[in-house]
Amino acid sequence: MFPLRDHNPSGTTPYVVYALMAANILAFLWYSTTFTTARDLHVFYAALATVPAEITAGDGQLTLLTSMFIHGGLMHLGGNMLFLWIFGDNMEDEMGHVPFLLFYLASGVGATLLHVASDPTSQVPMVGASGAIAGVMGGYLLMFPRARVDILLILIVFFRIIPVPAWLMLGLWLGMQFLGGFGSSGEAGGVAYWAHAGGFFVGLLLTLPLWLRRGGTRFWQQTVGSPPHPERDYHIGRSHIPKVQPRRQAPPRQPGPWGR
Repeated sequence: MFPLRDHNPSGTTPYVVYALMAANILAFLWYSTTFTTARDLHVFYAALATVPAEITAGDGQLTLLTSMFIHGGLMHLGGNMLFLWIFGDNMEDEMGHVPFLLFYLASGVGATLLHVASDPTSQVPMVGASGAIAGVMGGYLLMFPRARVDILLILIVFFRIIPVPAWLMLGLWLGMQFLGGFGSSGEAGGVAYWAHAGGFFVGLLLTLPLWLRRGGTRFWQQTVGSPPHPERDYHIGRSHIPKVQPRRQAPPRQPGPWGR
């Protein structure tokens, strides 16, 4: 189950989302081409990634911010940016540009601290914007639980895009983080599950005052839990590529009366 887009257009241009995506992408292009050896990368991550044991010892506080702009690979970066693109614009639209930036950074720091609390002696460095983006997802769930999200459903050889309500998609995602967190040390497979789950709830709690100012449950009643803007519909148009009819092969020629 992989989200592709939502049907929730924003009423303003999400400048902060664009800036955050650009910062993450440009940072990745810089350090992935500058530090090309394993030793150089180790030194780079040691300086800017969050190491729980160092935070527990009272060191490396700046890495709580710098680690949010470092990713472990192209797929890690691409997945995070896709989630930020889908859910971030609507939160920025509701909060405003500067408050959304502060909300994003606070969600990321909170997610990292909860990850540190889950394993305070760990020497494994943590990188990625996942915690901050999980906070965006938590806020999105509170504000727009019934917004439609198109997901790509993959079941072995079965591929299909289906729309589902945000509460279902985000609820399943959160449940997977708890399963991963309780089923491992929180870092198995290179995934900081507790940072994801923690960031989700930090973002939800930070969005609570905004939701209450909008009227709380009255905000849901006014919009039926859907976006305040008209939903965007996606239609797959009919292809303009002409169909080519297969040529019929002529039947084999029958031999003449002399067997030729």
